[in-house]
Amino acid sequence: MAKQLQARRLNGIDHNPWVEFVRLSKEYDVVNLGQGFPDFSPPDFAVQAFQQATSGDFMLNQYTMAFGYPPLTKILASFFGKLLGQELDPLKNVLVTVGAYGALFTAFQALVDEGDEVIIIEPAFDCYEPMTLMAGGRPVFVSLRPCPAPKGQLEYSNDWQLDPTELASKFTPRTKALVLNTPNNPLGKVFSKMELELVADLCQQHDVLCISDEVYQWLVYDGHQHISIASLPGMWERTLTIGSAGKSFSATGWKVGWVMGPDNIMKHLRTVHQNSVFHCPTQGQAAVAQCFEREQQHFGQPSSYFLQLPKAMQLNRDHMIRSLQSVGLKPLIPQGSYFLIADISDFKRKMPDLPGVEDEPYDRCFAKWMIKNKGLVAIPVSIFFSQPHQKDFDHYIRFCFVKDEATLQAMDERLQKWKRELHP
Repeated sequence: MAKQLQARRLNGIDHNPWVEFVRLSKEYDVVNLGQGFPDFSPPDFAVQAFQQATSGDFMLNQYTMAFGYPPLTKILASFFGKLLGQELDPLKNVLVTVGAYGALFTAFQALVDEGDEVIIIEPAFDCYEPMTLMAGGRPVFVSLRPCPAPKGQLEYSNDWQLDPTELASKFTPRTKALVLNTPNNPLGKVFSKMELELVADLCQQHDVLCISDEVYQWLVYDGHQHISIASLPGMWERTLTIGSAGKSFSATGWKVGWVMGPDNIMKHLRTVHQNSVFHCPTQGQAAVAQCFEREQQHFGQPSSYFLQLPKAMQLNRDHMIRSLQSVGLKPLIPQGSYFLIADISDFKRKMPDLPGVEDEPYDRCFAKWMIKNKGLVAIPVSIFFSQPHQKDFDHYIRFCFVKDEATLQAMDERLQKWKRELHP
């Protein structure tokens, strides 16, 4: 065709760095610690719930309510209403989506208009920027900045802080929304109440919406607590809280997510939803409803999966931290999420000229070198930063530690081989 095929809203967002790293991980014999998914089974009760949904009531093969399977929206309203301090109406305050990704896309399409500014705290999950651009908005970035640890000690992800003055300077009369991600991907930072209050005060002062991505809310470590910003005074009225069954129950392929908020905002998301996907698969929703019903009965007890999972993953995290240090990688200790990042500055000094395209950030060259030469997959952290800031943060790589014991053992074997090569 002589006419331009793609819509203008796709210009500049067609390249996805994940594609290259997924391809490389298939081409080489590797231990994949890059992509954020568990390689172990969901809990037995979740598997049984899904099996029951697919083999029980035959009507679960048919459509359900467009905005969510009623037993699921009801239990989500009950479960999260207590946590948020709100009486949630399952029909007005909850929308079930195709994963949290679908919730994010629906929110951006419903609320961001041509010329609106969206503040994104980086490092940030890499879909926030293209989703803003597709909606016609303009991303405005503000970086968390590291505070170096004392010499000889590991840094913590919570040492990365916002500069209050810099954050305040990003708000303008055109600011429509701020995107918050806690616990943060890729950093593993859990925002403190004081930090959330800073964000909340600015959002209220400037009449700005908050899109809060809280998919890792149950994965917090070392006694830290996740706080939903919607639970703070004055924030329910302007916040969308997004969650994920995949992250909650270690079943990322189910692609069941949700978004909760006040009806005057949610009604616009429902408009997008009914004119796009319209409806999410019924059986997955039925399984998630059963999982939450079970979790509500066990919540706060040792039998709660939301306590068992982070307890087990903290052991994985500690295992990976010890192992990575054996070859000179410097992990930052995360307080939450699936991930930790490791500082590769020493490698950048010792081997600065790795193969790569012109002006390619160092961490991308290093990650590809590590795949090809060490058989380990990690993700370069620069892809979680905006273009102007990528060179400032090109000395970190991200690892996923939510993996099976066998995978961590395979990682150890690769790292031991690497260590022997460093110290023959």
